[in-house]
Amino acid sequence: MSINYNTQTTATNVAGNNLTPEMKTYYDRALIRFASPKLVHAQFGQKKPIPAGSGKTIEFRKFSPLPKAMVPLAEGVTPKGNSLNVSTVESTVEQYGDYVTLSDMLTLSSIDSVISETQAVLGDQAGRTLDTVIREKINAGTNVQYGNGKSDRSLLVGGEADYADNDYLNVATVKKAVATLKRNNASPFKDGCYVAIIHPDVANDLTNDPEWKAVKQNVDPEDWYKGAIGKIHGVVFVESTEAKIFRAENLRNAETLEKGDPECLTVAAVDADGNITLREDLSSDDATALIGRSIQINGFDYSVATAVAGDAGSAVITVAETLDKSVIADCIIYPGGAGANGRDIYSTLFIGQNAYGVTNITGGGLETILKQKGSAGTGDPLDQRSTVGWKATQTAEILSPEFMVRVETTCSY
Repeated sequence: MSINYNTQTTATNVAGNNLTPEMKTYYDRALIRFASPKLVHAQFGQKKPIPAGSGKTIEFRKFSPLPKAMVPLAEGVTPKGNSLNVSTVESTVEQYGDYVTLSDMLTLSSIDSVISETQAVLGDQAGRTLDTVIREKINAGTNVQYGNGKSDRSLLVGGEADYADNDYLNVATVKKAVATLKRNNASPFKDGCYVAIIHPDVANDLTNDPEWKAVKQNVDPEDWYKGAIGKIHGVVFVESTEAKIFRAENLRNAETLEKGDPECLTVAAVDADGNITLREDLSSDDATALIGRSIQINGFDYSVATAVAGDAGSAVITVAETLDKSVIADCIIYPGGAGANGRDIYSTLFIGQNAYGVTNITGGGLETILKQKGSAGTGDPLDQRSTVGWKATQTAEILSPEFMVRVETTCSY
């Protein structure tokens, strides 16, 4: 990675750090300050320090609730008592990092403006990177609900002319998710509220719901979390552009598509054996990549069993399942893995306390690495380059799946 300060990149970073302890502390704090606003998903996890001298494995603790004490106490008799049931959830930490190369000399004995400006850029990168690591982990939970009570992601509809026909996030769906958390005895955060991480596109639909507008948003802004946009039915909504989106990949390599080519495929004909002839060309690489892919035709999901390359009218695919009789000429073949007709699906996470655990970025979880020009091993014989970088150790793990609900919907964009 390089930055536009008359820079060039070097092949590898180098172990060590040309900083006094005082300056390292200063720059580490600055990096954390720049990264923190991007770490939305980290805000609501059970925090755990990076393990020292414990290898790459970290343990998160999970306490099971105690049973009700229904036997009345007898006068003067000490009850038997109980014991805590503590289980552990292990996770493997990984390192992430990047650096930029500067041609300017770094003055490590003072606060250099170039370093500060570079750290702002690197801190933004570090924050987005670590937030994505956490996001991917916690969006793998199995406690899922779908918009408007649908039973599967592939059934979710968006873009219909009648707003009511679309599976956008609405207040009724919020109430259902909250009821699930309460039923599972998930503990709320401060002010007795759960938290939901929501994408701005989904927030636009939710806040347009008349029921949202009818509820006064009377939360003291000083008590809100970073990115909070409002509260309804005991949930504070925190907006993030990094909220998970399940996208359908093109059925053909986007780089080889000519201008105007459709990203989907079209059925030209279907024979009695279930062979689907395509109206589009299919290259050998695209045919190979299709095998095993999920596709959707007329609302039905299929898995591609075989794909034969060829020009339009000669390229053929088959599917592993029996084709529905509704699959005929001119049907559009959409990529699977997302909503109806390949529409993007957005995750809104409704979270209670201790639903998942994350490692801290403080205390060594995120650090700055600076190298002066001509540092040993940098391949800089003429003292022309210096580097500024970051390195982080991060992991996350779901601890109590029942304390978190992933609500999947489409949006109007």
